[in-house]
Amino acid sequence: MIHTDLLRLQRTTPEDLEFVLTAERHEENRPYIGQWSLEEHTAALTDEDVLHLLLTDAAGHSIGYVIVTGLRDPNSSVCLKRIVVHAKERGYGTLLLGLLTDYIFTYTQTHRLWLDVRENNDRAKHVYTGAGFILEGTLRDSIRLGETFVSMQVMSILRPEYERRKNSIAGAG
Repeated sequence: MIHTDLLRLQRTTPEDLEFVLTAERHEENRPYIGQWSLEEHTAALTDEDVLHLLLTDAAGHSIGYVIVTGLRDPNSSVCLKRIVVHAKERGYGTLLLGLLTDYIFTYTQTHRLWLDVRENNDRAKHVYTGAGFILEGTLRDSIRLGETFVSMQVMSILRPEYERRKNSIAGAG
């Protein structure tokens, strides 16, 4: 579906869900992302409003997954619901976000691409900011994790911002 020499994004299959759940529940990922049941992931595979994609490396090994929601949103506002890269510190997250953003703005009529990120997830916020996402605001203490609450930050990039950014990068190259 979406690919480079280093990465490939393809539709997640039911057979991939064991990896998806393992990656989602891994101790390095769990503090930063929502947790879905097998049934929720399975339902997302056939939901026309959702794009559930498996990320593989050049050798074909599963290294992450992505969930995009709002594909049918009447306001043309699409959500990057979840980005999980199990193989850390290799630049895959940055490359993945660029590929996904390009795909969404090229092949859909999306006006606003948005996400929320846990306030304590500095690594992800750095990647999103580097890709042109703008901080819109903070949803204070909006997620309960055990006995504590975590704030979420909403970030987005609008189609005109994406196009300016893409044109400035193309002009520099």
